[in-house]
Amino acid sequence: MLRVTEHIHIADWELVETFSRSQGPGGQNVNKVETAVDLRFEAERSPHLTPQVKARLKRLAGRRWTLDGAIVIRAEETRSQARNREMARERLAELIRAALVAPKRRIATRPTLASQRRRVAAKQARGDIKATRGKVEDTDE
Repeated sequence: MLRVTEHIHIADWELVETFSRSQGPGGQNVNKVETAVDLRFEAERSPHLTPQVKARLKRLAGRRWTLDGAIVIRAEETRSQARNREMARERLAELIRAALVAPKRRIATRPTLASQRRRVAAKQARGDIKATRGKVEDTDE
């Protein structure tokens, strides 16, 4: 069981862990030991998450969200399978915690009259600078 918050716990049936060999250099250890962890969380079927949280979780997960509604997190940073497993579970918990926080609604505001006037004055000044540019007339004396 994965404890996300005090009130939310992810059951073991929702998590599937598969192990494989890590990518990249590493010598004999990387070639013979399956230390990389793929943690799959069936988010869409989870009874512990509300539909709003699932929608935010889908947006936050991005490419890690599969077509069948699962999140796949891969951890292969360390040489220890147990440590990679802990890291994958912690990443999942952090992702769910981030999805639990509802974003604040933005209140649309209008620019102040003074800021509008400053903007127009800056545009006018810039236009005056550009208007003075051009060919220099050759005056013969």
